[in-house]
Amino acid sequence: MRLQILKIHRDDNVWVALQDIPAGTTVEGITAIRDVAAKHKLTGTFIAKDSPIIMYGVLVGLANEDLPEGELITTKNIRHASGNFAVKEERKTDWDVPDVTQWKDRHFMGYHRTDGRVGTGNYWVIIPLVFCENRNVQMLHKVLVKELGYRKHNPYEEMLQQLLQGKEDPEIIIKPPKRRAFENIDGIKLLSHTLGCGGTKDDARTLCGLLAGYITHPNVAGATVLSLGCQNAQIDMLKEEIEKRVPGFDRTVICLEQQKIGSEKVLMEQALQLTFEGLAKANKQQRQPAPLSKLIIGMECGGSDGFSGISANPAVGRVSDILVALGGSVILSEFPELCGVEQELSDRCINTELATRYTQLMREYASRAEAVGSGFDSNPSAGNIRDGLITDAIKSAGAAKKGGSSPVTDVIDYPGSVQRPGLALLCTPGSDVESTTAEVGAGANIVLFTTGLGTPTGNPVTPVLKLSTNSKLANKMEDIIDIDTGTIINGEESINEAADRILNLVIDTASGLYTARAQVLEQDDFIPWKRGVSL
Repeated sequence: MRLQILKIHRDDNVWVALQDIPAGTTVEGITAIRDVAAKHKLTGTFIAKDSPIIMYGVLVGLANEDLPEGELITTKNIRHASGNFAVKEERKTDWDVPDVTQWKDRHFMGYHRTDGRVGTGNYWVIIPLVFCENRNVQMLHKVLVKELGYRKHNPYEEMLQQLLQGKEDPEIIIKPPKRRAFENIDGIKLLSHTLGCGGTKDDARTLCGLLAGYITHPNVAGATVLSLGCQNAQIDMLKEEIEKRVPGFDRTVICLEQQKIGSEKVLMEQALQLTFEGLAKANKQQRQPAPLSKLIIGMECGGSDGFSGISANPAVGRVSDILVALGGSVILSEFPELCGVEQELSDRCINTELATRYTQLMREYASRAEAVGSGFDSNPSAGNIRDGLITDAIKSAGAAKKGGSSPVTDVIDYPGSVQRPGLALLCTPGSDVESTTAEVGAGANIVLFTTGLGTPTGNPVTPVLKLSTNSKLANKMEDIIDIDTGTIINGEESINEAADRILNLVIDTASGLYTARAQVLEQDDFIPWKRGVSL
């Protein structure tokens, strides 16, 4: 029989409604005082005013008033609160290492790079070093995509034509794609942005670091970079950042400066000629077998709901533990959504140096937010709150489940990159597109993106697999969801069974056998984090 409510941790004093609970209904010995919608929480005992609200075994809020047993918790009757944290000498790095026997001999088919990393795709990127070049890179991208067979048919164009012809019920027509000129190049992607000039020198350096992360990414075959010439973000700065990430980098990078070359016509002719030659060279590389230890998975969530922390997030957390046990790498980011679990993550760092780095980054980030009249307590969106994530600490406690239970082997500040296997904490905002952009810049060659409300986003060079936390969403937005983990809520499978299903799809995606829905829909979102306050 399907459960109606769930107590996640033995120390919790609130329960999660797994389905709608009408007022007066008694479940698990608790009588609901008022209607409780699925995903929302009700008290499991009397909680006095100003007393702690405990969920996932941690402090997630304080009561604003006396709360009787069976009361619905809301933004009015509780407030955000999280526990204090400090660096401790004792390390809590013991963990329940999963049995990975069934995965040890598995592999994926990827693109091997000379720096030892392996790509799950083979893309060419076109990048403006400053926003002044956006028009030129857009023109270059448009002609290459169209003439080389990378432009996908847009069925809505036919629909509009039929409307113009006066048809009352136009049909959407799907046409087969045009054959690509370069079969081993998976796509030509544009990384346009609004930065590069007008900010501080630190902003320019940060942008160059992020772009260098993409240029040296294992999924990238080569790059064309257009610069104006007078901006803060200079070509030499970009080359320094590339060398810092991959010394002796040997993939093709074409850098052209308009103010040196002269006319737009000459600039575009050179860009087109050199890019075509670079594509022909990159097309010679083919997929080869690679161990799963070469996977770098970014863990992301967006449009979270009250089921995120009990279905999709713990399922991908299990995937994280399996991959770490195999020698792979995992990135857990979104620092505002780690509020309340700082002590646990600090204790899991393999040494006090990493723990200190992590706590300092968290405190600095929180201070910057507070300095402009905000804070981590402002992180939950209207959609989060509507679907049961009442405080940031509730949201964070569930979000942290994406990182599994393995030790933290690295702490990376933006826009740094993964340097060692294991679980890495990457400082990014909770904003899902900025965070996903940063994870890929740090080297993620697959991203697992959990969502309870539905978020239509992706990345230009890395497959983003979307996991729904509930089956209703998977059925309603089937064109953006790759995996339904609502099966856990429905009692159809366990977290471990869902994790196995997820990892199998990861392997197929990494091998080019499965195309993520975000790739099909060309959801190529790229938003650099302009270092300041973004939650």
